[in-house]
Amino acid sequence: MLHVDPILAATSAVPAAVLAATPAGSSTLAASAEATPPPFTVGAVLTETRLDSWLALGLVLAAGLYLYGVHRLRVRGDRWPIARTAFFLGPGLGGIALVTVSGLHAYDTALLSVHMVQHMVLSMVSPIFLALGAPMTLALRTLPVGPRKRLLAIVHSRVARIYSFPLVAFAIFVVNPFVLYFSDLYRYTLEHAWAHELVHAHFIMTGCVFFWPLLGLDPLPGRWPYPARALLMLLSVPFHTVLGLTIMQSSTLFGGDWYPSLNLGWADPKADQVLAGGILWAGGEFVSVTMIAVLVVQWIKQSEREARRLDRELDRQEARDRAADAATA
Repeated sequence: MLHVDPILAATSAVPAAVLAATPAGSSTLAASAEATPPPFTVGAVLTETRLDSWLALGLVLAAGLYLYGVHRLRVRGDRWPIARTAFFLGPGLGGIALVTVSGLHAYDTALLSVHMVQHMVLSMVSPIFLALGAPMTLALRTLPVGPRKRLLAIVHSRVARIYSFPLVAFAIFVVNPFVLYFSDLYRYTLEHAWAHELVHAHFIMTGCVFFWPLLGLDPLPGRWPYPARALLMLLSVPFHTVLGLTIMQSSTLFGGDWYPSLNLGWADPKADQVLAGGILWAGGEFVSVTMIAVLVVQWIKQSEREARRLDRELDRQEARDRAADAATA
């Protein structure tokens, strides 16, 4: 029996009224033909998945390589923290899959709010947990000598130093959303699936470049002290607030006539844009404040380790002084 994906069927159908009222070749017709999903439901998000994308293949490959590295360590008797594996596979790769492979992808060009959820997860949530998984450290501990040296050469190359420098990464992280949403680029990504997928990959890369040096688990160059990292994270908060409020208060719809042309009886483009701005505003502040708290905790733990190291050094010095006094007595 031939199985027809209900979302695929819905997105491929153009309402007769739209066909009759729209001139041939217009952008409205293109929009209606490409993205008219049925009403948004949790059931569709949970049951309709897409495993035929390059991103899905990349996620499976990344998970397989990570698990193979953990297996290699255990075979030779080394330990790898379970929490790191859980972070990398769960909220890290799993978060990316949730917003790009699940049924949620069917609505990312129909609802700006859904796209904004993708934006938040891909650029601000998953990269944090990918960094907490320390995949580069795992690779350096499991790769043979030759590949390990090549990886270190890449990590410490001039290009890597420039892009991972905190101020450069901060500028890329902050400016990118403004360039995307306040130019014709966003409309272009709605009209071209390959560009939309490329934006997803760009979100992930931008988030990784920004958060990995801040968390500091992997051996990346140009790492700042914890107070400077916390300050940089604090400076990112106003930008998300400004962007979110601007989207909420904008009288112009993002994407031009794309969303109205879909004629979704169950969604109001204007109200959905207000919701999208609220998601970006609240989500950005929540993630930023959480990251600041994480950095403060890391800072405190580092200070405690440094204090214990100094105590041990003082104890050893006292022991040497007592030994010297006893020898001269």
